[in-house]
Amino acid sequence: MEQTYYNPKDLKKFGDIADHNKELADKFFDWYGSVFKEGALTAREKSLIALAVSHAVQCPYCIDAYTVDSLEKGADEEQMMEAIHVASAIKGGAVLVHGVQMMNKAKAISM
Repeated sequence: MEQTYYNPKDLKKFGDIADHNKELADKFFDWYGSVFKEGALTAREKSLIALAVSHAVQCPYCIDAYTVDSLEKGADEEQMMEAIHVASAIKGGAVLVHGVQMMNKAKAISM
């Protein structure tokens, strides 16, 4: 079997980051837990946002975790895919809008 950098079993080891700096890990996990509590957004909405962002930043661990979490919080596959399309549109738009920088630079050089 070919080994890859991504090993789904490693997701369960996330808490092990505390092994080398418990103080900072505790602060991160406290903050992380607070972020995902119900507030102005429901836990389901936050999970869908996390799923979309996971795809935008291309984190396979987060994609796995928030696919499961979104389903557990009542999202369906159509909602999940729609969230991913939103992330794709924003990421694609961000690439394209930076084309203005290229056009400005090209115009300045060619003058």
